[in-house]
Amino acid sequence: MTSPAFTYRSGFGNEFATEALPGALPVGRNSPQRPPYGLYAEQISGTAFTAPRAHNRRSWLYRIRPAVVHEPFRPLESGRLTSRFDEVPAPPTQLRWNPPPMPDAPTDFIAGLVTMGGNGGPQAQTGCGIHLYTANRSMQGRFFYDADGELLIVPQQGRLRLFTELGVLEVEPQEIALIPRGIRFRVELPDGAARGYVCENFGAPFRLPDLGPIGSNGLANPRDFLTPDAWYEDIDGDFELVAKFDGALWTARIDHSPLDVVAWHGNHAPCKYDLRRFNTIGSIGFDHPDPSIFLVLHSPSDTPGVDSIDFVIFPPRWLVQEDTFRPPWFHRNVASEFMGLIHGVYDAKEEGFLPGGASLHNCMSGHGPDAETFAKATAADTSRPQRISDTMAFMVETRAVIRPTRHALETAELQHDYYRCWQGLAKRFDPNRP
Repeated sequence: MTSPAFTYRSGFGNEFATEALPGALPVGRNSPQRPPYGLYAEQISGTAFTAPRAHNRRSWLYRIRPAVVHEPFRPLESGRLTSRFDEVPAPPTQLRWNPPPMPDAPTDFIAGLVTMGGNGGPQAQTGCGIHLYTANRSMQGRFFYDADGELLIVPQQGRLRLFTELGVLEVEPQEIALIPRGIRFRVELPDGAARGYVCENFGAPFRLPDLGPIGSNGLANPRDFLTPDAWYEDIDGDFELVAKFDGALWTARIDHSPLDVVAWHGNHAPCKYDLRRFNTIGSIGFDHPDPSIFLVLHSPSDTPGVDSIDFVIFPPRWLVQEDTFRPPWFHRNVASEFMGLIHGVYDAKEEGFLPGGASLHNCMSGHGPDAETFAKATAADTSRPQRISDTMAFMVETRAVIRPTRHALETAELQHDYYRCWQGLAKRFDPNRP
């Protein structure tokens, strides 16, 4: 076993080749009869075999034991993690939650996952599950993989050290990690406790958006996505392999660490991205641009121009538009929006929307700035630029209704008085004053 090293290669969706031992990667053939070092060759495919080359995701792994070597799975209590979004009616009411408290009992990443809502499902291979996690213990003697979807992990408090089959990622708040469907991993907590968000993507793998009239530069740059170099464990013991499959958790005994990939090449691989490197685009004339200019990653649907999932951020930026209402305006969308606050203050909700908290504004539910923010923005001097610096928020936007779970609607963290933030928007109409 080699010691973990946080070494990376840059680029999103690239075909990488990396080995933890010299000569572990065969040259010229993907699956030779006898791989070096007595390794087994194994392919993992994240898309259909016949997907177009530009969208095809697969990697060849050269590992100590094949992934098939484990005992049969049996059901595992799933806790508050679910892929069912039809338990309770989805209200059109605007919803907001306080941050979840840290657990009192020892809780690892898997046990700390709780589903807030979602749509579609693993059976339909479209839509998403939106989860929160709170954890105070590293995963000990067990490993996890998600057969239902790709995992977009958004830390809000505390670092995560993600030991995956293909290498090691260390991710801190204001960074994100992307774990492809089926990749096995365990989570360690360097800071002792952690909290954050997870978007489980049941559909097409996340990809970078086309830039259109923006041109060749802007938004998230491929070179800023970092994929780990090969690293492996050669450890025997009594371990647990946990799978999320068809919406439920399953557990199997395994007598070795499944993180035993000595070399690999391909593009079905985990990566991380620092949200602070996002190249923000904005208006320098008038009007508040649509949030699509803050798109980091998207999962396309079968309808051109309409995504299954958009992952959007609202990072530090300058606002320079003149004679303009600069915060997000009042609006209603065909899309549904789940928001989280990673750091600082969100400029449209300066009170009540807390780091680690969340909000949900579903299809055609009106939303926008609270009364206090509206008053400040309408009185602001827009001849001067404004710097929004202490912030990092994100939004998961989907074309389908995000249906909250029973837990989300019954938890003590739900702000039942959220609607009051708009009640101070008094009538201003005067037909005698143009």
